[in-house]
Amino acid sequence: MSEQPKDPRIADYRARKAAARQGGGPERIARQHARGKMTARERLELLLDKASFREVDVFVTHHRDDFGLEKIPGDGVVTGYGTVNGRLVYVYSQDFTVFGGTVSWTHAQKICKIMDMAVRNGAPIIGLNDSGGARIQEGVHGLAGYAEIFYRNVMASGVVPQISVIMGPCAGGAVYSPALTDFVVMVKDTSQMFVTGPDVVKTVTQEEVTFEELGGASVHASKSGVAHFAAENEEDALFIVQQLLDYLPSNNMEDAPSMGGHQDDPLRQDMELDTIVPDNPNRPYDMKTIIRHLVDDGQFFEVHEHWAMNLIVGFARLGGQSVGIVAQQPAVLAGVLDVEASQKSARFVRFCDAFNIPLVVFEDVPGFMPGLNQEHGGIIRHGAKLLYAFSEATVPKITVIVRKAYGGAYCVMNPRHLGADLVLAWPSAEIAVMGPDGAVNVIFRREIADAEDPAARKAELVADYRERFANPYVAAASGFIDNVIEPHETRPRLINTLEMLQNKRGSLPPKKHGNIPL
Repeated sequence: MSEQPKDPRIADYRARKAAARQGGGPERIARQHARGKMTARERLELLLDKASFREVDVFVTHHRDDFGLEKIPGDGVVTGYGTVNGRLVYVYSQDFTVFGGTVSWTHAQKICKIMDMAVRNGAPIIGLNDSGGARIQEGVHGLAGYAEIFYRNVMASGVVPQISVIMGPCAGGAVYSPALTDFVVMVKDTSQMFVTGPDVVKTVTQEEVTFEELGGASVHASKSGVAHFAAENEEDALFIVQQLLDYLPSNNMEDAPSMGGHQDDPLRQDMELDTIVPDNPNRPYDMKTIIRHLVDDGQFFEVHEHWAMNLIVGFARLGGQSVGIVAQQPAVLAGVLDVEASQKSARFVRFCDAFNIPLVVFEDVPGFMPGLNQEHGGIIRHGAKLLYAFSEATVPKITVIVRKAYGGAYCVMNPRHLGADLVLAWPSAEIAVMGPDGAVNVIFRREIADAEDPAARKAELVADYRERFANPYVAAASGFIDNVIEPHETRPRLINTLEMLQNKRGSLPPKKHGNIPL
């Protein structure tokens, strides 16, 4: 403890700083802890490297002189910068103990200043959200503040990574700032996101719903797809952010991070890969097992794990190089592409492309999901998003066809025709307009019907079709596949290809921007 300063101005400064660090005061901090929540400053201390945080605008207060609002330094949000694993990040952490973390004009301007600094200096933005929304006493000024934040979210998009952590309520218009960011982490039991509350839902639908049912972490991580991660608690949420940052560059001018001195042998060949895909093409298997056998140290950081589970996206390393992985999951709905899987993968592909992260695709897709709900739900439009995303991406793009690549789904899963740099296939690959069984039913319908033994004749025709078309060699003969390899060869081939592509140059035709089918 430092001795009492002789200069009264220094003593006054210390008193003001200590008051600012108290937020809404001991009683409100105690209530925050009783809810199982940390304070805004405690969260930053846990997220950032020790002693690295530098606060900005600690003495800012609101400018209202009515409604009896106390002028508490900081005005409900702690802003500044620090480091995570030695890398610069800009942060803001809303303080629920001060006016419920509500957003005033000055509160918003503090956040905007930090966002502007992040863009100018090329470092990620991390927002810790715990707010009751726009401050009612400010009227339109609170709304204007939110709109200023939204505008900066859009301007920063694709320039620096933006990560939102929901650590309490995030309601009404406030939800659109996290929705505009690249990744959303929610905390189970203590965080909520919703545009309209349970009372409004009941008024409109006559249904009783709780806050958790309406917009809790589990709902948004598995049903709406708003949340990319659902953390068990606040500590877990902040650890997820730290892990995620390790795979991302600080800005769009940097290459994807590479971890030098990694231990996993880049020439490692895993013979177990030769046995994972079943001989029966209709039997499922877990694609995550293949991914973990291939990537460095078996470490796969999955994104959107519980939403659209028939498709897998996430980050890993190959030869120390950070890569984005997109893969079908045959263990869920046979890996079929549907509305949600198309959206999930398209957004992930565009993120990786924006931040120079190479894409590796593992394909086993029987086609698009049939059905009235899918057609009415816009499967054409949503499937086109994925087609657009892969076509637009200029980062290194590698595809491995593991098993099925049927119909239009083949066309959207990063084939050479959409600009893939290298397409490999395993001997188990089946590349055709449709599966042998369906193709034979269409092509030889009358011949099968007229046969003395229709079942036997169909079996013969299916076997013949499989031999002639449902294999990788027809596509390879036309140069659509660059090589057919054994599964155990895949890891060194992928790493070698990434090294070959490290100086890849690609650009799009000059234009303001394309018109992705949103």
